[in-house]
Amino acid sequence: MSVPHRPEGLKREPRPEEWLVFGFLGIILLGTLLLALPVSTRDGHSIGLFDSLFTATSAVCVTGLVAVDTGTTFSLFGQAVLLVLIQVGGLGFMVFATRVMMMLGRRISIKNRLLIRESMNGASLSNLGTLARRYLLLALGIEAVGAALLAIRFVPMFGLRRGAWFAVFHAVSAFCNAGFDLFGGFSSLTGFAADPLVLLTVAALIVLGGLGFSVILEVLRSRQGLKNLSLHTRIVLTFTLALLLAGTAFYTLVERGRLDVFNAFFQSVTMRTAGFNSIDLSSFTDSSKLFSSLLMMVGASPASTGGGMKTTTVAVVALLIFSVVKGDDGVNAARRRISTDTVRRALAVAALFLTMLTLGMLSLSILENGRFSLADILFECSSAMGTVGVSTIGTPNLHSVSRALFMPMMFLGRVGPLTLAVAVARRQGNVKPVAKFPEEKIMIG
Repeated sequence: MSVPHRPEGLKREPRPEEWLVFGFLGIILLGTLLLALPVSTRDGHSIGLFDSLFTATSAVCVTGLVAVDTGTTFSLFGQAVLLVLIQVGGLGFMVFATRVMMMLGRRISIKNRLLIRESMNGASLSNLGTLARRYLLLALGIEAVGAALLAIRFVPMFGLRRGAWFAVFHAVSAFCNAGFDLFGGFSSLTGFAADPLVLLTVAALIVLGGLGFSVILEVLRSRQGLKNLSLHTRIVLTFTLALLLAGTAFYTLVERGRLDVFNAFFQSVTMRTAGFNSIDLSSFTDSSKLFSSLLMMVGASPASTGGGMKTTTVAVVALLIFSVVKGDDGVNAARRRISTDTVRRALAVAALFLTMLTLGMLSLSILENGRFSLADILFECSSAMGTVGVSTIGTPNLHSVSRALFMPMMFLGRVGPLTLAVAVARRQGNVKPVAKFPEEKIMIG
């Protein structure tokens, strides 16, 4: 059977997912150059290209792993650069590019529409400009409300200007599930472990950012309760709630004496996607490290600001296993049948994510040469691949080569689920084989 080929002389146009990868890389490189400038630091000395690249990658990939202490190292200019990188990386650079094109009166081409669709996990090419505008306004509105609530606490603590800046920075960092903080000493939110206003506000921002734009918009538009929501939205809401409750119960029981229910709930929220912590994570038991790693692997939901395999991916794989055990000939949920294409994509994303995570763990264990336990290595690699940003051993304590390993892991964790899902999806207009190969069974299990 002949394989279709492209006529000689015709140059292949980059596909939308390739433009997304190049776009993220471009933003990371620009952020690296800005953060390496002496003006970006408090003492006027550059932190160097390597640490700048690591920090920019972590910010654009909304991870939160840091090689230097954010609050004490960066000047106001450097912090502002980080804020922009987090915002663009969290919401997607194509959303901002679309708004700029619309404000300049430029027509959105088919190529750009495809890019927007992939960055927002959309299904339709129509009204994408309007959707991008609503997406941006909704995100900025949620962040503004969060900043106003945090300002109630931060302004009295730090003064008007610094307190307002802290409120805005941490609201954006929380909604974009980035986990960067400005409190210094790698302390994150440990100083607010007994402060319900700060922790609940940050937790709410994290959850909203991790649900995904389409889910939030559908819930806001729903006038008939939750019954008429799409299957995607119901799976996201149900699975998210189940993970929050399971995490809260687990941390409360296993970390009793160190975590009350309130902080157990906060860690259940932030451990999946955001990277803030209200306690010293180095005190976690190995059981909690393993459970936390599982939460980080699952991550947030599609078209959200978080990473990981995504809630819907794990849910579809779980439903597939359940259907095989029951002997069903298809995957069903809530009186709906999930398409074979969706199941195949979920399996591919999960398998590739776990493969990359395993390779990362193997590499880190070799590089660190037994300095850390397997539970810590799993925790650190899950944090990088899931774009979470928490650490039990402290990222600066790793060898520079190990930190270099984390950069592609963070990048793959941010763009991987998008590009992998698109790469294995059936495309309209693709050349398909004119014949099918004969089917043959092999033994499984």
